[in-house]
Amino acid sequence: MPDIKLKDLRYLVAVADTRHFGRAAERCFVSQPTLSAQLKKLEQSLGVQLIERQPNNVGLTEAGEQIVERARRILEACTEVTTLARSHRDPLAGALRLALLPTIGPYLLPHIARPLQRALPRLELHLHEYQTAPMLARLKTGELDVGILALPVDLDGLEARELYSEPFKVLVPERHALSRRARVQMSELEGESLLLLEEGHCLRDQALEVCSRAGLGERQDYSATSLETLRQMVATGAGITLLPQLATEGAYGNARGVSVLPFVKPVPHRQVGAVWRRTSARRPAIEAVCEVIAERIARSGRIGAP
Repeated sequence: MPDIKLKDLRYLVAVADTRHFGRAAERCFVSQPTLSAQLKKLEQSLGVQLIERQPNNVGLTEAGEQIVERARRILEACTEVTTLARSHRDPLAGALRLALLPTIGPYLLPHIARPLQRALPRLELHLHEYQTAPMLARLKTGELDVGILALPVDLDGLEARELYSEPFKVLVPERHALSRRARVQMSELEGESLLLLEEGHCLRDQALEVCSRAGLGERQDYSATSLETLRQMVATGAGITLLPQLATEGAYGNARGVSVLPFVKPVPHRQVGAVWRRTSARRPAIEAVCEVIAERIARSGRIGAP
């Protein structure tokens, strides 16, 4: 039986991810000759070519693709073993890799950062920001422990918990005919030019779903990369947009050139929740983080329960 070492599998996965020997070596903190030599030995031990080596082009053979897929699962399982041992020693200590959507993180973190530090002082949060698809992919491969995103999503081996229900508000230019209204009906927005985020943001799909009922047309010649860009575009008079409530509060609620208007009931909203692997050894820490977030939002009284 071939003697397969975990470090060789890490080298192989790094090459699969980077498609470059130099970058893979940097990621694994070894020299490029060392990484290349070890992978050659792995191929010889297995008796099959794993990597296609061409000038300026590194790829995987069919066997290499299949073995990388299994190598990822092996490395994830090894990480789970060490994490499980650590969590049994102190389940609410150590690093926890937490990711948030770009449309959630900047607006939620100011409300929960200090409460999390006070409630879980031994937990070290490593924060990341991803859109939905890459976040779910990294959760499944074990690169992340928990993600905060808009639900529902395709779980497929993952587990979810709703944290809060966040209403949408409409942003209009400050000189808009509706800007002085206390509340607006969705039907009153018919015919307006709707500004949205670019493809890949789940908030784009949610806003489209909400606004399609009112006959709003998306402005086709422009899409934004962030909520702050959308806010500035509304201020120029280019159109209107929908934002989640937390993105309209605090410093974000005083933006010049725009008016923030709530909807009459029934108020459109999104469900925000946490997602993690069903097999995760960090479940106690994840559940503790979820409790703090849900309690903090509930106590604020501004956003509804899930």
